Amino acid sequence: MFQRTKNLKTIFNLSTFQKLRLESKTRRFFSETKDDNPSKEPENDFVSKLLKDSTTYSELNNTEWATTPYPQSAGEVAEDLKTKKPVIDPSETSVILFPGQGIIKVGDVKEYLKFPRVKDLFDIANDILGYDLLKMCLKGPQSVLDRTEFNQPATVVRSLAALEKLQEERPRVIDSCVAVAGYSVGELTALIFSGAMPYEEGLRLVAVRAAAMQSASEMSAQGMVSSYCTPTAKAFQICEKAQKWAVDIGASDPVCKIAIYLYTQGKVFGGSDEALQYIQKNSQNLGLKKVQRLPVSGAFHTTLMQPALKSFIKALRKTPFVETNVPVYSNYSTNTYTRSMKVNHKYLIKQIVSPVKWEQIIHKIYERPQNIPFPRTFDMGSKGTMKTILKMINAKAEEKCYVY
Repeated sequence: MFQRTKNLKTIFNLSTFQKLRLESKTRRFFSETKDDNPSKEPENDFVSKLLKDSTTYSELNNTEWATTPYPQSAGEVAEDLKTKKPVIDPSETSVILFPGQGIIKVGDVKEYLKFPRVKDLFDIANDILGYDLLKMCLKGPQSVLDRTEFNQPATVVRSLAALEKLQEERPRVIDSCVAVAGYSVGELTALIFSGAMPYEEGLRLVAVRAAAMQSASEMSAQGMVSSYCTPTAKAFQICEKAQKWAVDIGASDPVCKIAIYLYTQGKVFGGSDEALQYIQKNSQNLGLKKVQRLPVSGAFHTTLMQPALKSFIKALRKTPFVETNVPVYSNYSTNTYTRSMKVNHKYLIKQIVSPVKWEQIIHKIYERPQNIPFPRTFDMGSKGTMKTILKMINAKAEEKCYVY
């Protein structure tokens, strides 16, 4: 269990964990879908049950479950760096980045299981989710793990497992952290890490978010494409042309938006199938290269995710949320989370239907006066994807990026 403490070797209270077993409606809702055979896809009513009862996801009465992996002392380092002549050497500080869905593959978590607290993370997740997440991560099948409602919780737990490896091998990194950012669902990982919400309650919110987004993606044919924009490409005009084409051919839900700002030339478009097919077929004339359909079923971070908001908002209102112990950057606004609950809720809600401004966040994190060294960066659980994107935005910062 994670606890607020400066002694990182006592992050988990194992005796407490062994005595406590989560008893909530969540577990009963999912009991019908449990199966010892991980290769069998869970029943179709999995998502509908989760969405229907999302308002019950904060029924934890025992305050010992209110946990956080982040030491309160870390924010003090960030304050020191606001001056032109830092008290603390910036090169001895750290930035932690968490990935979004679509990266985890069957078997990826195996390398982390040698760290004792990782098994506890999965045990708690199994209680909360109502299915064996660890078995799914270890044995698959990949087609099930790739589904949004499973992939998002798996991504969050896998990232926190990578954090356990980091804590064991380089414990000073956590104490010296000055900024945290998470890509898409990784933003919730960052908030759990920062102490803004307990692990248990944060994972419940992730589960509701994932199920709601999966449900929204099944309402129409939609998806996402990544692309490299040449100097002649005009992203907003591309969206307008693709959307107009979808309207002209009678698409039921014609939408095309920029879903993710990866780096200066890198954009991800999200929208209806018809709009994305227009982009793929006319990529050369539109000034696009390396256009590739992403292996996701939904147009995430676009208006097509609007149906996901109702369930997510209900769950969010039931989720404990306190001030972060370290600056966490919002995908929606690029600002850090604040003391205002209203603002913080807005950031998380808008993130689902608004573009991820990853390039802008990275610029903010690494902006510094000339001759001030860059911090060390730690890519948590993406197998180097976040490091690669960082290189596209800030090659100097990437030189001191380490993959965990």
